[in-house]
Amino acid sequence: MVRPHPLPVDPLAEAKRQWLAHGWTHAADGMSVVTSVMRAQQLLLARVDAALRPFALSFARYEVLRLLAFSRTGTLPLSSVVARLQVHATSVSSTADRLVRDGLIARHRDPHDGRAALLELTETGRALVESATDALNDEVFTDPGIDSSDAADLVAIVARMRKAAGDFADPRPQPDPL
Repeated sequence: MVRPHPLPVDPLAEAKRQWLAHGWTHAADGMSVVTSVMRAQQLLLARVDAALRPFALSFARYEVLRLLAFSRTGTLPLSSVVARLQVHATSVSSTADRLVRDGLIARHRDPHDGRAALLELTETGRALVESATDALNDEVFTDPGIDSSDAADLVAIVARMRKAAGDFADPRPQPDPL
């Protein structure tokens, strides 16, 4: 939620002050990190949701469509979508079901593995994801709310946090092409 009028005091700074006042000094910095990142995520998600609303897309649905559009053939195994989006298979399967229902993707059996599913972007899905990407680029990604130097620093800091959590491993600096 973006407020029409900013609060007179940063509530997250006040929360840290309270943590320190209650003697939780060992956890105050970590609490500040977690709550700050979570609040930033809320603010960004609100902007993303507003940009995608005219396309009747959630960010999860958009991500599946965009990933398929990035692939060379517009088709990927469901397991590859799960791995690249780093979400549970049930979530991707549910999202795919809604995209199939709306005619934005098709689901097929993998000819090489009859137990596996392939997701394929339809022409309607391709047109929609391109329009939605234009909107996201114009309304969110071009100006995420911080300058490019801070953005690069923030991405690097969060990448170190993600790597430490086991989110990805080096040494390859670029992912394999889809």
